[in-house]
Amino acid sequence: MPSQGSATPMIRTGLRAAYGCLVVYSGLLVFGLMCLIWSGAAALLCYLLSEERGRTVGRWVTSYGFRCYLWGLALSGAFRFDLRALDALRETGPLIIAPNHPSLLDAVIVLSRLPNVACVMKADLINNQIYGASARLAGYIRNDDFIGGVTQAVENLRAGGQLLLFPEGTRTTRQPINRVKGGAALVSKRSGVPIQTVLIETTSLFLSKGWQLHRIPPIPVCYRLRLGRRFMPKDNLRETIAELEAYLASELGCRNGIEAAGDTLAQLQNRLDER
Repeated sequence: MPSQGSATPMIRTGLRAAYGCLVVYSGLLVFGLMCLIWSGAAALLCYLLSEERGRTVGRWVTSYGFRCYLWGLALSGAFRFDLRALDALRETGPLIIAPNHPSLLDAVIVLSRLPNVACVMKADLINNQIYGASARLAGYIRNDDFIGGVTQAVENLRAGGQLLLFPEGTRTTRQPINRVKGGAALVSKRSGVPIQTVLIETTSLFLSKGWQLHRIPPIPVCYRLRLGRRFMPKDNLRETIAELEAYLASELGCRNGIEAAGDTLAQLQNRLDER
């Protein structure tokens, strides 16, 4: 029979896993309900408000709702967020905000701190009958119509807004970063607005590409954001794309930064369990 001393870490690990399961699944349920309720209200507001007023209301409510959601996750102790770096961008005027994209939470994280941002997102989400109304009210931009999307993005920036555009186009599958696509460079060239890189660092692969929802990550799951280099507009798109990709790859590290941070967290957790 295992001694009491050796059984204690196993009990702690089991309780921690059960608590993580509760937080993750209840959090996903709450998030889904929030989106569903707001989308229903947004569908009505699309008819009642002007396009400009609807866009302002839609973005503010989305930002505030995401902030409340992340606050709830942080309050549980299972998630930790250090997003203070984004606050410096709130009053800087038009910018193309270009983060790396390790997980599905990335857009939620950025939009929670910046209330005047148009998000470039999958057309399937904007077309969704249940959740798409809130995205349409906020004036978010479909990524399937390249020329139309670029034009809409430029118009948003010239109107004083900011743009959230993931340079990889999808969640990271090739570490430390996927090949960078040309959307951010093209919008920057046409609008004359700089690209502000944002570096998202996390201790977990939770909600990364291919993550299965029945998997519960070790807790706490930590996210930290920091501002990277700001790229000024250039006429040479290939040069901008190459510089952007090289910079992000260098900053995020040759080894998977997520795994490295996860190793550090695991070592710390093991030491705590041994006490």
